[in-house]
Amino acid sequence: MKTVAGNLSDQRLRKSITRILRDSELCSMGTLDPRNRPHINTAYFCYRGLDDLEIFFLSDIKSSHCRNLSRNPSMAMTIFRTNQSWDAPGRGLQLFGTCSQTEGKLARKAERVYAKRFPSYAKWMSSRKKGEKKLAEQLRSYRFYRFLPRQLKVLDEAEYGGAAFVMVTIKPRNPASKTQKASPRAWIKSIGPPFFPRFS
Repeated sequence: MKTVAGNLSDQRLRKSITRILRDSELCSMGTLDPRNRPHINTAYFCYRGLDDLEIFFLSDIKSSHCRNLSRNPSMAMTIFRTNQSWDAPGRGLQLFGTCSQTEGKLARKAERVYAKRFPSYAKWMSSRKKGEKKLAEQLRSYRFYRFLPRQLKVLDEAEYGGAAFVMVTIKPRNPASKTQKASPRAWIKSIGPPFFPRFS
């Protein structure tokens, strides 16, 4: 296994990251509970941008991971297609950063991005059918969360070779943002990075 530094100015790397984000709809995310123990869950996600990447997901504020985030915004995430074969070139992302619940304009932006990626969401939210109205009612009780990754670990074996990881740092546009202040280093030190099949 080898790890090299990458830069988002590299078009080859940008295409690799964009392809992984585009081709994957599910993510797994790790948070820390009040006793500093790791917790993991999965969610459908949507994303916006790349130079200042934003990842949004919809979740129940009473869930364990959302309660964890209300106390500690540090989060790690993996994104990869779940149908990859063990012996095929691996492809996926590990991301480290901070996450918080959205409000106001940001929440409305998150919903627009989410509805664009998942048209059924938009359909259910405006539907008058009994079954879909019930689903919409449940979804309205959830909230959108925004994950701001500051470090990416890219695995794209077809592009960079076997067991080769590319580490990327995303510089925040607004360093004063409360969500962006927390460093992912504490998370990485606490439980180590998430893993892909075959490699870590």
